[in-house]
Amino acid sequence: MQSYTINEAEKEFLKNYDITRYDRPSVAADIAIFSVMARAGLTGREQVQDKENYRKMPEQKLKILLIRRASYPYKDCFSLPGGFCRKNEDIYETARRELYEETYVENAYLNPCGIFGEAGRDPRGWVISHAFLALIDGEQCRIKAGSDAWEARWFDVTFSGEEIKKEVKEDDAFLEHKYVLTLESSDIFATNLPDRREGEAIVLSAVIKEQKEFKNYHETLRYEVLENDGFAFDHAKIITCALLSLRRQAQMGGPIVFDLMSKRFTLAQLQNAYEIILGRKLLTANFRRKMADFVVETDEMITGAGHRPAKLFQRNIEAFYR
Repeated sequence: MQSYTINEAEKEFLKNYDITRYDRPSVAADIAIFSVMARAGLTGREQVQDKENYRKMPEQKLKILLIRRASYPYKDCFSLPGGFCRKNEDIYETARRELYEETYVENAYLNPCGIFGEAGRDPRGWVISHAFLALIDGEQCRIKAGSDAWEARWFDVTFSGEEIKKEVKEDDAFLEHKYVLTLESSDIFATNLPDRREGEAIVLSAVIKEQKEFKNYHETLRYEVLENDGFAFDHAKIITCALLSLRRQAQMGGPIVFDLMSKRFTLAQLQNAYEIILGRKLLTANFRRKMADFVVETDEMITGAGHRPAKLFQRNIEAFYR
């Protein structure tokens, strides 16, 4: 950042300026960390296919990492990993620090997906949260619980929505959707579990209403949590916004999904990740044609686990940084 020199007039102004005249919020970063891994309840041994499903890819799910809060407010409820911005810390630095502290992952895909500052969202006071979307290869990370959490879990994500209202006029419109969010976890990937919780399955659920209003073709978005079972704060709303952002980017065929993959992957694995996020099947020929510029074939093959040998690919770096 270019240095700025304060002149004498400005020094005099700042000397008499009282910043305490204005109420100031606390600023936090909350991170929706997604991965694609085996569905809840499957151990590594159980993922090996039987003879009947000899060539079938192990069932996978979109997962999100949540922590069980160890202290008030919302003690024992589940929340997104995150924390308050430290003095002289950029909000992106806060998000990267919190991501590393929870997963030991550095340099992951990490981008803002919304700002949440509704009055009353945190009973401790005025807290504005910058929400981030993070994508990682969950098989390569080590999750742990932080100082304000005594348990960390990967949850299977089930997400559906329906349009419940649509009014379109000449230069404005109003659309309303209802989304149902369900998260389910066994203890397969959990950390810091007391013996009394061993084998416990947890299901969280929420219903979120989305309202889109267009005035002179410009969009205003509002979200409201209608039902909430097990989520701390307004984090069901944040997760919904992060999921919608992820789906929109995947729908456009963007390379965002590559951040869920290992360094080397098969085209079937890549297509499977897109299908999981979009919630629908894709035509293989069309998908491979769209992805052709983004991948480079390696000289390696994947074998074993009942699959026919398949070529391994990696990102085409030139296509990602045009």
